[in-house]
Amino acid sequence: MNWLLPEHLADALPREAARIEEMRRRILDGFARHGFELVMPPLAEYLESLLTGAGQDLSLCTCKLADAFSGRTLGVRADMTPQAARIDAHLLNQEGVTRLCYCGSVLRARPASLLSSREPLQTGAEIYGHAGVEADIEILRLLVETLTRAALPDCRVDLGHVGIFRALFRAARIEAEAEETLFGLLQNKDVPALAAFCAGLPEDGAPFGAALMALPRLYGEPETVLAEARALLPGLPDVDAALKTLARLAKAVPGFPVSLDLADLRGYHYHNGAVFAAYAPGHPAAVALGGRYDGVGKSFGRARPATGFSLDLRELVRLLPPTDAQEIIFAPYSGDDPELAAAIRRLRGAGERVAERLPGEEGAAQSGRRLVRQDDGWKILMTKD
Repeated sequence: MNWLLPEHLADALPREAARIEEMRRRILDGFARHGFELVMPPLAEYLESLLTGAGQDLSLCTCKLADAFSGRTLGVRADMTPQAARIDAHLLNQEGVTRLCYCGSVLRARPASLLSSREPLQTGAEIYGHAGVEADIEILRLLVETLTRAALPDCRVDLGHVGIFRALFRAARIEAEAEETLFGLLQNKDVPALAAFCAGLPEDGAPFGAALMALPRLYGEPETVLAEARALLPGLPDVDAALKTLARLAKAVPGFPVSLDLADLRGYHYHNGAVFAAYAPGHPAAVALGGRYDGVGKSFGRARPATGFSLDLRELVRLLPPTDAQEIIFAPYSGDDPELAAAIRRLRGAGERVAERLPGEEGAAQSGRRLVRQDDGWKILMTKD
């Protein structure tokens, strides 16, 4: 059947499309008020560019095609973050701090989850050129403001730091080949398998194995988790620095629900510092993801500190409570009636949605709001079938 769409791809019908577009404008306007400049990367690039540096983990998600002009392989972007990093490093090439934002469709060869779309409408904000925690705080506050502006009810943010895992991994002198295994056990919080793994560590690595075993339990209210982490984790410089960063981030958004999760290694191969994820009740996947990913521009000729976040506007809108769409006002066809045409212009100028019924048009809203001529001019009336 020619009208069927591929799995995990869907049309946005008028009401949903209108809500997505309204949210897009609201969020991008908020980014602009914070000094973030909008960029619009191309939908497709040479594959090597998309998968360079920060984009390497996206290889399995990237749809590939042959370029008829060059004969080279193109990739359809599966994430706009590497493109923004390329723009910062190679095209803008500015000194100091650069703030960029973006919004556009991405295409993924496979969905992130069974319920996810393969065509997210990704919007995000990135700060380049500042390695301090202050930039992470700015991004975290922008994320919280964005979720608040979207009126997403009862959402919260989880904070983590991949530097803790990396410090413990190095200190335990675990073989590099086992890194992926250990990463998977922690990410899945598979405590029995993690215990078996750590039991096989050499004697001098046992204390760090015990610390790795503690990470899945270090989840919850920030002050409690930080106190337990300082008691249970070894005093390695990188661990201490990570805990200090998390303490500052946790206090950066007072009044907003924040928790810590020291076993959350989401984006481990991509990020190298603080990470955060926003969640909404009843939705298992993260609504927004972000964190620090320094050095992302190295493959494009200029390594830069970087931190940012992104979210899927389609998914965000689906999580919002339903609202009534602005009802259309149906007006007669104005034709050569200047009074009617002027009334329609005034209504549209005031933000109303006005549709003129074409001559012979049938089936367009016999009930609802209609523009009707009365003795004192054109008036909006509520009519019924």
